[in-house]
Amino acid sequence: MTAVLVDSNVLLDVVTNDTNWATWSANAIESAADRFRLVINAVIYGEVSVRYSRIEDLDTALPDAMFEREELPYEAAFLAGKAFLTYRQRGGTKRSPLPDFLIGAHAAVAGYQLLTRDIARYRTYYPRLRLIAPDYC
Repeated sequence: MTAVLVDSNVLLDVVTNDTNWATWSANAIESAADRFRLVINAVIYGEVSVRYSRIEDLDTALPDAMFEREELPYEAAFLAGKAFLTYRQRGGTKRSPLPDFLIGAHAAVAGYQLLTRDIARYRTYYPRLRLIAPDYC
């Protein structure tokens, strides 16, 4: 694996200094950065942006030198749509594609690991996706 896609929940833990998860998330990012390229996409960027009123502040929190920005591949959007369809057929109640489906599909299509602490949906809909997650998962 050449890269790790960093889920927005991990980034938000760090930028909000979450009392339960900030330490784990910061350590996980640091450990992954020692061995892999760290990648984010526009979906992740958008989810983290809700914590900032200015784009310049967000860009400071997610520096290009640390987090490479990649476009979401069209193949990932297709896969996310199929996973979302399966979710709906299994009784899921959300009406529009969730960001998690797009994030998981991006990692799956690109052959990346995914750094996250919210793994239930990823394990269910992307079972071959390699996850970096807390031990309790």
